[in-house]
Amino acid sequence: MAEAITFTDFKFPKQKSVYHGKVRDVYNIDDKFLVMVATDRISAFDVVLPKGIPYKGQVLNQIASKFLDATEDIVPNWKIATPDPMVTVGRYCEPFPVEMIIRGYLTGSSWRTYKSGAREICGVPIPDGMKEHQRFDEPIITPTTKAEEGHDEDITKEEIISQGLVSEENYAKLEEYTRKLFQRGSEIAAKHGLILVDTKYEFGKVGDKIYLIDEIHTPDSSRYFYADEYEERFAKGLPQKQLSKEFVREWLMEKGFQGREGQQVPEMTDEFVKSVSDRYIELYEKVTGEKFEKAEDKNILERIERNVTEFLEKNL
Repeated sequence: MAEAITFTDFKFPKQKSVYHGKVRDVYNIDDKFLVMVATDRISAFDVVLPKGIPYKGQVLNQIASKFLDATEDIVPNWKIATPDPMVTVGRYCEPFPVEMIIRGYLTGSSWRTYKSGAREICGVPIPDGMKEHQRFDEPIITPTTKAEEGHDEDITKEEIISQGLVSEENYAKLEEYTRKLFQRGSEIAAKHGLILVDTKYEFGKVGDKIYLIDEIHTPDSSRYFYADEYEERFAKGLPQKQLSKEFVREWLMEKGFQGREGQQVPEMTDEFVKSVSDRYIELYEKVTGEKFEKAEDKNILERIERNVTEFLEKNL
């Protein structure tokens, strides 16, 4: 099996700090650039699983790069270059401490919340009588806090503004950008026979200017259904065929794991790891309409260090 990169500890020129997130390692270069390495780590229920998924980082990085380019007319984004298949270099932005989640369908965690009896998510009312995977009349925005560690928490628009997390003026812009980005992502997905079900966006600022940051429309941040089977499966009450990380969550739940205290992550066999890798590659090819070209999978850390260092030496 190909090598999977689950940890990096580079020392790049003019590096000030490094932040190890659930999936990405983000290097601050002189408060000018951020070097974001998409590792092969995989998380579910806010827990990083013990084994990496080969090519996952490359898939995430390259999908995000393509969608950042395809949406830069809607909102400026942080990306400057992709010097390596697993790396994006971008502007150093001050992030807003919220994630903008937009949902076109009642599915995943929103369905689990609804099924438990709730008729409001993040202050957004949800009507009675809805079914799993049903399309909302209009997409709903259900923001969360952005936790440094542990679980992100649901929060309402009113709480975000009253707590001073985002100003009312900026929040209105974030909502506007979120809806426009989701519309664009849905249009692109439809061309490839997919439905963009739900996704999340993150934003930051440089001065007074808002930028789209991080990844967009990847299987880690988004859920896709197959369009040609949606109506029939929904009518029959069948599970939707989907391309997202949800199948990993479902596998974990089947084995009694939901990230709760005291629960053990089930064993990830090589067969399971390969199946996850194959699903990520399938989503790349489906959502981009292009064949996935596997990057060189030997000495990956050396390759990343060489490519990023060359970029920084030319641009610092």
